[in-house]
Amino acid sequence: MISLPLLKKELKTNIKILFIFMAILSLYVPIIVYMFDPKLAEMLKAFEETMPGMMAAFGMVVSGSDLISFLNSYLFGFILLIFPMIFTIMLANKLVANYVDSGSMVCMLASPNKRSKIIATQILVMLINIFILIFYSTAIAIVTSEMLFPGDLNIKNYILMNVGLFALHLAISGIAFLASCIFNETKNSYLFGVGIPIVFFLIKMLANMGEELKNLKYATIFTLLPTDKIASGETDVLLPIVILFAIAICLYAAGAYIFTKKDLPI
Repeated sequence: MISLPLLKKELKTNIKILFIFMAILSLYVPIIVYMFDPKLAEMLKAFEETMPGMMAAFGMVVSGSDLISFLNSYLFGFILLIFPMIFTIMLANKLVANYVDSGSMVCMLASPNKRSKIIATQILVMLINIFILIFYSTAIAIVTSEMLFPGDLNIKNYILMNVGLFALHLAISGIAFLASCIFNETKNSYLFGVGIPIVFFLIKMLANMGEELKNLKYATIFTLLPTDKIASGETDVLLPIVILFAIAICLYAAGAYIFTKKDLPI
């Protein structure tokens, strides 16, 4: 059960920040697609050879010559990880911890809605916003690719890559949401909700930098995103995506349970 009035209010309240991140992706995604042009690709290749460590850290090393491999490196290596992650962390803290910290949760709990109904609504707001952002970034990449390089993009595999990306950001947002439900002050919520995903991302960067550090990949949630395998045409890619969805479900469920049971400073 959810509260429709609260759902409408939250979607309307947070639409500006959603549009900001959609605008950011509208800028970066088409530029990256355009850079698949052979002349620009040669410049990027030269840059890779000049600074191999830095490019590898950000996952920007193209393993194939096709468009989907190029997008996997230059979109899924950094842009489609960082910007949606920032958005989901901000939203998760705004939907729970910020209300408690500011005292606004008093008004929400004074309504006929139970805690379980309120938190279920906030979770739905999270899911809708993340889905819209990932769907939009997927659509704009496909449309731009078809306009500039008709038929070069394996659309089916690219959509599957974005299903995995959606699952990853659900799991990341689950971390931030759980922290937002545990802590009553936004400073503590941000400390853990931001800190843990950032540590995971830094570990991913270190693991990308060379053979000596490659085993660090097992210590980060980002390793479960199988875009490399999907881009190369491998078929055993569903299990890590399912695991990411399972992690997200567990984190959101834990956050909801804690919120309904804990004492609130109201």
